[in-house]
Amino acid sequence: MKRFTLSIALGLLAAAGMAHAEGAATPALKQQPAVPTTYASEATILGAAHASARIVGVGDYGVVLLSDDHGKTFRQARTVPVSSTLTSVSFADAKNGWAVGHWGVILHTADGGETWAVQRSDMNEDRPLFGVHFFDDKDGVAVGLWSLVLATHDGGAHWVPVTLPAPPGGGRADRNLLAAFADANGTLFVAAERGMVLRSRDRGRTWDYLDTGYKGSFWTGTALRDGTLLVGGLRGSMYRSADGGAHWQAIDSGAKSSITGIVQTKDGAVEAVGLDGTMLESGDAGATFKARQRGDRLSLTSIVADAGRLIRFSKRGVAAQDAE
Repeated sequence: MKRFTLSIALGLLAAAGMAHAEGAATPALKQQPAVPTTYASEATILGAAHASARIVGVGDYGVVLLSDDHGKTFRQARTVPVSSTLTSVSFADAKNGWAVGHWGVILHTADGGETWAVQRSDMNEDRPLFGVHFFDDKDGVAVGLWSLVLATHDGGAHWVPVTLPAPPGGGRADRNLLAAFADANGTLFVAAERGMVLRSRDRGRTWDYLDTGYKGSFWTGTALRDGTLLVGGLRGSMYRSADGGAHWQAIDSGAKSSITGIVQTKDGAVEAVGLDGTMLESGDAGATFKARQRGDRLSLTSIVADAGRLIRFSKRGVAAQDAE
């Protein structure tokens, strides 16, 4: 029996996925609900987003963390129906949000993250989803292992697989799709393996490939308010496009560890985080960066900006600021 295992640095992208060769049977598993615990804030948190003023983080063991005081304190969501790793979260408004993760799970909340319900899962094959983005309460896209793309246009009542075109140079569409983000015009981008960024101008219905010139994996990306695109990944790699992805420039991030999260603050600064305590800052829309490292070298996994504060998440939960 052929088996493929993908492991991406400490499991921070929750990709310890396992798939079997065509025709090989795998016993179906049953999901268990996330367990309420006083240690929830110490779980690895892989994705975070805003539900209006609330901050929502998702991660290992189905943990969902909520903060209503700008990240000063967090509490665990009341009900999460899975205990598998959650990798990404996106909110369309203050109430409606979606989280994705292992076993192809897609969860929906209608109350700002307090309680969640399963919209989709595949317990016969662990083909994880790594990224999700919702444009509004109807249209959303989830992406994952081996070019898995799922789209919905009815708020997740139905998730439809989308077949990607063959990549440039031929071959199968089998790249791992690791993060999804959109610009102000609603164009969706996906950071992927082998230096690729995918783009959809019609909310996930059709796609094209953007070749950055890089050959490694991009783990994260963002679109700045002026339309500039930034993607980051392995060994501190950072690439920038000022023309919607038509042309890309390699940026010296000053870091040697992999980049896991990028965000723009209210005042326009760009902040990024990565493994080994990497923290990056740019005051010129990502054209240049200044790098520094946490004293404890704690691997950082995600970042959000809120009310003049930066909330960084890590493999040990919410990262304390006193070690910066």
